[in-house]
Formats: sequence, structure tokens, C-alpha cells
Amino acid sequence: MIHSSGDSRIVMTLDAGGTNFVFSAMQANRPVMASFALPSCGDDLAKSLANMVAGFQRVRAGLSGAPVAISFAFPGPADYFAGVIAAPRNLPAYRHVALRAFLEDEFSLPVCINNDGDLFTYGEAVAGFLPYVNGLLAEAGSPKRFRNLLGVTLGTGLGGGIVRNGELFRGDNSVGGELWLLRNKWSRSMNAEEGASIRAVRRVYAEGAGIDEAIAPEPKVIYEIAEGTEPGHEAAAREAFRRMGEQAGDAIAQALTLVDGLVVIGGGMAAAHRQFLPAIISEMNSCYTAPNGERFRRLIPTAFNLEEPAELDVFLKGSPTELTVPGGGRAIRFDGLQRTGVGISRLGTSEAVAIGAYAFALANL
Repeated sequence: MIHSSGDSRIVMTLDAGGTNFVFSAMQANRPVMASFALPSCGDDLAKSLANMVAGFQRVRAGLSGAPVAISFAFPGPADYFAGVIAAPRNLPAYRHVALRAFLEDEFSLPVCINNDGDLFTYGEAVAGFLPYVNGLLAEAGSPKRFRNLLGVTLGTGLGGGIVRNGELFRGDNSVGGELWLLRNKWSRSMNAEEGASIRAVRRVYAEGAGIDEAIAPEPKVIYEIAEGTEPGHEAAAREAFRRMGEQAGDAIAQALTLVDGLVVIGGGMAAAHRQFLPAIISEMNSCYTAPNGERFRRLIPTAFNLEEPAELDVFLKGSPTELTVPGGGRAIRFDGLQRTGVGISRLGTSEAVAIGAYAFALANL
């Protein structure tokens, strides 16, 4: 794991969206200048690239020292190893564009590009959720430590990323951790994102409230209705988030059978976690049924809601004991509670992506 918090090197960064490119620079896991935006012009490649160059030139001119790299998230699909953007939906002009090579030629700097789900997870592993939980375990006197992290973003879509033993898992085709393409729990012809996204929450609320989906409120308002602080159909609002949590929990449980680590949630809907996180945990702790009727857990580790103090307490305590080594009498410490925990970003999604981009560049240098 790269320890970027004390690193004095400067990396120029970019948050690439369908409407704007937001530029900044990072040093020691902190922004060193105020961010600013230029239009992304995603349907005109020449204008878009010109704005990208102008933005990075402006960043470099405002720095007190020379940057060592450029690093940022850019929408896929893409071959991030080659630095080639294939065909992002919200930036249609970028069809097989050698973006990394273009920027390297323009600025004579190493350039790192990845997707936001991966960089969010890497940022939380470097300076957010993973060290936070391991710190709590150390304070509690537990011998348990976690090395692996599954990142999940809930917003316009369902994003994901994986950090394994301190390294970002990228896959062979730049498509590791693509949670959105897991199968939908209720409709096998659909993907998981159709049940765990902004549009899914609005759709389920509209169905329950008996209104047209086109006039359904945004999830922030639906959350306030569910919490009883705004007028509306409270039962429909609660069910909308519960259903989203169940679908997200199904996707997370599938992924954890391979990843086996902690889970951190970010994205635009993370603030509504009071309404959906219990459903995620319930789904993760659910059971399969064998042909003979026998029931068994779908996950070997027990899942805990780390935003719930009582569950966090059990998670931190674990089940510590001492075992005597056969034949020698020597005692060893052992924590017999196999567990995973799910919690909310400790950095905020944007900051996690920025730190992830910074640390990713330093790791590649």
C-alpha cells in the first residue's frame, strides 16, 4: 500500500464528467489549489481536448512546484492500461481516443487514467475506510486486520472497485469490479444496476405511491419522505430504499464470495444509508436452501452494519480466545469470528476519487 499522506510530490488531477471537466492538483492527499471547471464538450473531440489541455496548463501555471504526473478518472468503457478511451456514453466524441499518449505528448509527464469506481475504492483503502476500521480494531485490542476492500458507489449507476492486499485490482481488460453487470435478483434478463440506482429508487417509489415515474421526486426527497421529514407516501419511500438495499446486498454478497474483505459505500445516495443499509446486511446474511430443504449461509463471514453502534461493537470485539498448540503447550491468540463489515465512505466520494488518483499515480511512478 502506497503511503501518500506524507508525500511532497504534486499530481495534477481531473474529474471528467459529461458536462464539465473539473481540474485541481493534489499533494500529500490534499488539494493544493482551488478546483475550477471548463466545459467538457463531449460531442466535439477537438474542442474537448483543447479544453483539457487549457485546464491542465492553467493548473500547472498555478502550482508552487513542478508536477510529477497527471492522474484522473475518465468514464469507460476504456482500455486503461493502454490509455485508450473506447466509447463513453456521456462523452460520445471519445471513440477509440489515445488520451494518455495525447496528454503525455502535450505535457511530457506520466499520465494515469482509471475509472471512478476503482479510484474511489483505492482512495478509501489508502486513507479512508480501510485504515479507519483497522484503527478501531487496534484500539479494541483485536488481532484481526483487513487487507481487502470492495468499493460500491450508488448513484446514477452501480459502480465498484476492488483493492487486494493494498493493490488496485484492475483485471486484464480494465473491467475488474464491474458490479453493475451482475444479474438482477428479480429479473434475470436485467443487470443489477436496474435495481440499485437512482432510477430504481424513483421507479419503485412511483409504483408504490401510484404516480407516474416521470414526476417521482429525486432520491434525496424520497429519503426525507421515508424519514418522515417531508410529506409524501412514506411506506412507498421506505420500500424503494429497502428494495434497492436488497438488490445491492445481493450484488455485494456475490462479489464478496471472491473478494473476502470489507465493503465501503459511496456515491450520491450514500447519505441515505439509514434507509438501505439494514437491507444490504440482511441480504448478505441470508441463506440458500439445498434440495433436501437444508438451509445454509450464502456467505461464510457474518456481515455487520458498521454504522450501527451495537453491531460495530460486536464486530470489534470478535470472538477472541487462546488456543494451546498440540504437543507443545504453547498458547496462541485466535479470533474465531469470521466477519465482514459494511460502512459509508469516511472521505466523501469526490475526495476518495482524488486521493485514489493521487496514490495511483505515485504507485505507478
